[in-house]
Amino acid sequence: MSLKSQDLTWDIRPLVRRLGKPPEQWQRSDLLEFCLADGIQVVNFHYTSFDGKLRELRLPVNDRAYLERILSGGERVDGSSLFPGLFPTGESDLYAVPVYRWAFLNPFASDELDIVCRFVDHRGQPCVGTPDNVVVAAAERLRSATDLELDALAELEFYLILERSDDRFTGKSQRNYHQSAPYLHGHAVADEILRVASAVTGKVKYCHSEVGYIDRLESEEPELDGRRVEQYELEFDLMPVEDLACWLAVVRWLVRVIADRHGASVTFVPKLDQGMAGSGLHLHLALERDGQNIMRDPAGELSRESLRLIGGLLGQAAPLTAFGNTVAASYLRLVPGQEAPTSVCWGERNRTSLIRVPLDFATEERLDQVTNPDEAGDYPESIGRTTVEYRSPDGSAFSQLLLAAVTLCIEAGLSSAESEDLARRLEVSGGSEEVPEAAESLEQLPASAVEAARSLREHRGFFEDRGISTRLIDLVVGKLEGESDEGLNARLKALPAGERLKASRRLMHKDVHKH
Repeated sequence: MSLKSQDLTWDIRPLVRRLGKPPEQWQRSDLLEFCLADGIQVVNFHYTSFDGKLRELRLPVNDRAYLERILSGGERVDGSSLFPGLFPTGESDLYAVPVYRWAFLNPFASDELDIVCRFVDHRGQPCVGTPDNVVVAAAERLRSATDLELDALAELEFYLILERSDDRFTGKSQRNYHQSAPYLHGHAVADEILRVASAVTGKVKYCHSEVGYIDRLESEEPELDGRRVEQYELEFDLMPVEDLACWLAVVRWLVRVIADRHGASVTFVPKLDQGMAGSGLHLHLALERDGQNIMRDPAGELSRESLRLIGGLLGQAAPLTAFGNTVAASYLRLVPGQEAPTSVCWGERNRTSLIRVPLDFATEERLDQVTNPDEAGDYPESIGRTTVEYRSPDGSAFSQLLLAAVTLCIEAGLSSAESEDLARRLEVSGGSEEVPEAAESLEQLPASAVEAARSLREHRGFFEDRGISTRLIDLVVGKLEGESDEGLNARLKALPAGERLKASRRLMHKDVHKH
């Protein structure tokens, strides 16, 4: 038995242990025989629509022949209903075809198997217009052009919306970071989210409470008004970017289902109340060659590839917000003084910049011996993993399109020496507010969804030339322009304080379940 096979006995995913091989090796016959042997009664096909929400088609396991047929050819779906405006009505029929490595045991029903699908057109080719295939094509483009692999992880932040059953152990506003029970009222919900997301994906690093806490939220929305809300973050581990696109949608679905099962609710909106922490969707990115992280050179400095990755993102920072910050409330989060970026710059360990390089565990001395001086065991060789963190996106993102666009920017950056020069010019050592002479010369991120749409219009050729279709660009632009929020911050500031607060809340809460 190989070391890899031995390691599978410790894999947290039940289906991996049951099949005895890693997901990338799964064949149709593996899933077929498992379903028949283990009494699977229903196979659920999942796929995402334009809003990024996970959709579902439930298929009964009638007999072996039917099961083999659906696992082989998938099933027909209506693309015009899933992606309004993307397909002409006469060309909207699609196949939803399962991706075997994206199968998992349904955590809520022991006799159901769930599989995430990709869309295939009438010719039997990946449907080039759908976001799932756009991100896969972008990853393949980068791989082919650079011989590098792009791995990514996401920090998924959200607010749990909880009934206020009593006044015991109330928290303090903006003081909930890494809080524990009994001051953490959603602890049971968060604990189940952690356990289920880990068992489904095998790629969760942790789940913890975040800064945001509102003891009694005021809102015109009945689902929110009077509720206690607590902010949480679930962070994935690094994985291929196309796999992150899959599991990010699945976990957002799981978070909602689990909250509902506990009588709670959840929202991924970028901002929930004035002066309170916003919810981001930070992406961490890493390049690999032959399975080795190449983000630092032998001297411990950021590698040329890392600088070009950074430069590629900085060069398209403004139009990228159209994919990652899609509602008016996004631009109430991207304001100075909120640990959210406003300027196009980067810096190591700088939480106010658009891009930063966080601590990577690659220290000169062993960390374990700092606190355990007598520790004599070997130190893991792979403990240090450098990533670059892209900090502007939030929970309103068109997540598949965002990951595709980020990948395309990185691929362009890696092939251009100019991107390395750009990165060197835009490095700042501290927060931009601490170096006003630099801040004055820095390009600013869009201040509204309408401004982000305008930037995407101006730069659409960059993305269209690299595989994001004209129709998709038009849909994104149209949705952002529909926010009609240009000059919003100035209009809000002109209102009396009470009216400003009501208007801000109305704006934030209108999208409670939009994405």
